This record gives sequence, C-alpha cells and structure tokens, in this order.
Amino acid sequence: MSEETHHNTENAPTEQPAPREMESGQLATVLQVLPALGAGGGVERGTIEIARAISEAGGRSLVVSAGGSQVYELARAKAEHFELPVDSKNPLIMRANIDRLARLIVDERVDIVHARSRAPAWSAYYAAKRTDRAFVTTFHGVYSAGNLVKRKYNSVMTRGERVIAISNYIAGHMRRMYGVPSSKIRVIHRGVDLNTFDPAKVSAERVATLAGQWRLDDGLPVVMLPGRLTRWKGQTVFLEAISRLGRKDLRCVLVGSDQGRTDYRRELEDLIARHDLGGVVRIVDHCADMPAAYMLTDVMVSASTDPEAFGRVVPEAQALGRPVIASDHGGARETVVEGITGWLTPPGDAEALAAMLKEVLALDGAARHKLAKTAIAHVRAEFSKDAMCAKTLDVYNEVIKR
Repeated sequence: MSEETHHNTENAPTEQPAPREMESGQLATVLQVLPALGAGGGVERGTIEIARAISEAGGRSLVVSAGGSQVYELARAKAEHFELPVDSKNPLIMRANIDRLARLIVDERVDIVHARSRAPAWSAYYAAKRTDRAFVTTFHGVYSAGNLVKRKYNSVMTRGERVIAISNYIAGHMRRMYGVPSSKIRVIHRGVDLNTFDPAKVSAERVATLAGQWRLDDGLPVVMLPGRLTRWKGQTVFLEAISRLGRKDLRCVLVGSDQGRTDYRRELEDLIARHDLGGVVRIVDHCADMPAAYMLTDVMVSASTDPEAFGRVVPEAQALGRPVIASDHGGARETVVEGITGWLTPPGDAEALAAMLKEVLALDGAARHKLAKTAIAHVRAEFSKDAMCAKTLDVYNEVIKR
C-alpha cells in the first residue's frame, strides 16, 4: 500500500482517546491481525497461543481475521474475534480496512496492534498510526523479493516499533535485506507445547492406533518426514535417500496434505513406483495426533531444500526424545545441536542423507536413550511455548511504555 493511500485516508475523522496507562507487568488490550484462522499453521497457532497468554496475564485479547476453522480455539483462549476481509490483497479493500481497523481500535480501546502477515499489516500499520497506538510485527518467513515492488510490499513487516523474528536466521535476513537495526529486533523462537509433546503423556494405545491406521508392520523401524507436499520440503530428496539405502525392512511415512498440488503428489507416487518403494513408503494426507506420530517414529527427517524460517517439527520431535536429521541451514542450525540432539546434512544431498539415516538407524538402545534425554532437556530449556509467550508479553510491555 502506497504512502499516497495513507495520506488520502488518514484525514478521515476518528476520535482518538489516549492509550491507557498500564500497571507495571500488566497487559491492557492487544489486537492481533492475520489473514485467516484456517489450517492451523505456524502463524495461526502462534496467534492462538499468544491470545491465550494475554488473557491469562490479565489483559484483553482481540483478534481480527477473515475467519476460519480455528476461530473456535480463540473462544477457548478467552479471546474475542472480529471478522474483517483482511485476507484480501485488493488495494481498495486494504484501504477500506484501514478505516475498519481504526474504528475498532478506538471502539475497543486497543493499546497494541500486532500484525502477523503482509496484506493485513499494511492496513493495521496505517490504522495504528492514525490512532497513535503501538505497532508490533512478527516476521514469520523469508518472503520472495524478486523486484522492488515485492520488496516494498514486504517491508511493512519491518515497520513495527519492535519486530519479532522467529529465529536468528530471520533476524539476520531482516538486517541484510531490509536494513532493520538490531535495536528494533527481538528474537523469539517459536515454542513447543511441552504438555502436548511430552513422552510421558502419549499412551501406547494412541501409538498403536496410529500404526494400525498407517498399516505399519510390527517390529520394523519407521522413518517419517512431516510437512505439506510442496517441492521445497524435500520429499523427492527423501525418497532418493530411501532408495539409496536399499532396505525393505523399514517403513517410511510422508505426512502432509498436498493442498491441491496434485501434480506434485503424482510425481512423488511415480518416484515411489520407479524406485520400487511401494511396500516401504506411505503418503498420509493428515495426522490429527502428531505426538503419537513422533513416538512411533525411529527417525524424524526434515529435508527442506530451502531454509526453514524456524521449522517447528524439529524441536517437537526432540521434545519427545526422537532422533532427528535436518537440512544444514536456516532455523535447524538453532534447534539441532550437531551430534548431540540430532544431525544436520547438506540440503538436497540424497547421498549424505542416506548415509546419515544408515548411521542413525544403527544406534543401539543406550545411545538412543542418551540422545533422547539430552534432546528433551534441550527443548525444555530453549524452545518452550511458555518461554515464547513470556518473551512476547515482554515486548508488549516494552512498547506500551513508550
């Protein structure tokens, strides 16, 4: 959205009472803005987790989105949802959203506006500016910036008074690509829900049920790659690595929806057939019980060919004590302690991945137990959901004191 659009809409009359003073350590009203609350990805999950943390801290939690299947989770988090067409990239709708958000900010006495995605962030930025409210953004990923127009569009995510980066990798990207000063950046890693991803709380019955649904043979090791079916997640690299292993005495599971990418799914199915892996590899569209999925897995693989902004599947698996192999770039370099809590292999290198799989599958019980204990402690110390929420609330209190 252009500066000209801002100038044309900023003069609309809006009553602007001053933001309320906040007692030390307490939150007032925070409005999070994201496109929609649909499939429950990282942005959606983070929004709901922070909404619950705001409510539990005694603040008032508001969320604006275009709606979706996860809205009911906000009610459980004692948060209020307002449905607006903030998922639209139409400039006219984005402009109208400025007025809608500004009215909401004033009517609901919002103190902090937190934007989590680019299209709604443009509207939220100008609405917060017009009403003189604190503005925070979370930079969730490496957005494509092939030309100056795209780079300008992306830049709204750097306009927060504080910009939350979900990893040191993303913080470095913001400094290099957008010149964001370190003084504005707060690195807050995504957090794992340690109550959900706790090996003591995943029953054997849950694991057995899932193994039955996936038609996994008893006694055979299981290797899993979770992630939506899209090329950069590295499913083809994974299948090439499994083929190089030359083993039929294991089962491999690709867990993730194709989200309409039927051509890519067919490509994977053809690759499975070409390598005669039909009896070895399963493609599972969806898993409603990921803790059980990790627990039945002997090795969890993240084979992304592009860097993950964070890559939550890696610490989730580690939280349950599972051996992990991840690509040596992006957020994985922060979540995996090489040779201690997991292993890193060169991105896109099927031969290196196959060699590492062979090594990890050969670990004896004592080595796996030692790894599990270390990995669980690592995630609990560095990547808990509670720590993520507490650090985000600290950012809110930081900006409200301006």
